[in-house]
Amino acid sequence: MSETIRSPSDRTSPARVELPTQSLPEGAQPLIVVGYSSRPEGRAALKRAFSEARLRGAALVVVNTSPEADTEGLVAELAASGVSSEIRTPADVQDSAEELIRTAETSDADFIVIGLRRRSPVGKLLLGSNAQRVLLDAACPVLAVKAEPGAD
Repeated sequence: MSETIRSPSDRTSPARVELPTQSLPEGAQPLIVVGYSSRPEGRAALKRAFSEARLRGAALVVVNTSPEADTEGLVAELAASGVSSEIRTPADVQDSAEELIRTAETSDADFIVIGLRRRSPVGKLLLGSNAQRVLLDAACPVLAVKAEPGAD
């Protein structure tokens, strides 16, 4: 069986294919779940979540996994952002990955934003266990962001 190979000039323009559009139900707002801690990677995740929420007209659910976090400062920052948001502080902050996944599933989130620590070459061989669990087990897309170099 032989196949004829055509040059690009021999081809007619391809038929235009209409892709189905995906839209939210009337009145529904996209939702982003973000894992927050007061560490640089948590701050980077929150900053990126703000950007994504503004871009998409989405609401945020901030899962505060930092027991030492300044909750009043976080509330003020969320209010100043102009983004519709809610803060959830899990009872068991030891299992933040499970809390992020559960929150995303129960709230039907569009995606999750998490922060990653910058790692040494040896540390890069192993991804953080919480980040790895979220990336592998979440049913929705996950956006992983790094903190700025030197951000402490």
